[in-house]
Amino acid sequence: MSENWSREEVEAAVSDYFDMLGKELRGEAFNKAERNRALLRMLNERTRGSIERKHQNISAVLIEAGYPYIEGYKPLGNYQELLRTVVTERLTSAERLNVTVAALVDKPVPEMPAIDDLLAIQIDPPSREEKSSRTREQPLNNRISSRRNYLEVEARNASLGRAGEELAVRFERERLQRMGEPKLAAEVQAVALTVGDHLGYDILSFESDGRERLIEVKTTRFGVWTPFFASRNEVNVSEERAEQYQLYRIFAFDAQPRLFALPGSLRKTCRLDPCTYSALPA
Repeated sequence: MSENWSREEVEAAVSDYFDMLGKELRGEAFNKAERNRALLRMLNERTRGSIERKHQNISAVLIEAGYPYIEGYKPLGNYQELLRTVVTERLTSAERLNVTVAALVDKPVPEMPAIDDLLAIQIDPPSREEKSSRTREQPLNNRISSRRNYLEVEARNASLGRAGEELAVRFERERLQRMGEPKLAAEVQAVALTVGDHLGYDILSFESDGRERLIEVKTTRFGVWTPFFASRNEVNVSEERAEQYQLYRIFAFDAQPRLFALPGSLRKTCRLDPCTYSALPA
């Protein structure tokens, strides 16, 4: 059978995914395996694996459109152009999903989540299966347009940003305490608040030998593959002070916060995709 899915099949998969995404964001329970089996009965000789991959493709399209994705469906590119078309069409009429996402990205953080073991929240950085250059010299010319980039909106959520910085400060103090460095732990500070947000990093911490660790914190309520946004100043500082610089990506903040660190220049640890311009009249 043809590898490409028909429009009817794609629409069925997108409808199923959107319903699951809404439930996940609202904290409603659902069973992915059962949903897969139900969708399988609606399709023409597809396999469970092909449905999983299609859901991963939908995750990739949603991220490009500035939306969160379903945790567990790791974004997978190289998708069918028809899928992109159907997802884009559906987003314009997905009112309940849009209301749910809009409320989440603007939601203030009422209180810090309870964490039993602070250092246990750190994981290894995720790795991509698809290889690409670290920096795109030109912005993508096929960027999906949507009425609102919810990931950018969330990145500007000051309450969430401050909460993430507070968690990073607690993490660093605990790390240094366990290394037997209480004096250094006491000196960890959120310089974005005490000095200003022009430094290119948010937290001043230390290595066990007293060397400075400069930490930029990026926080999201969504999954580990949610992209973050870095300023030109942050990228430049990460390159100029690469031996000291670390980016802490905090994700799944509301549910069960996790953290991974990217040490050194962001030009080397991330795929940088230019998405804004500074413009003056020619």
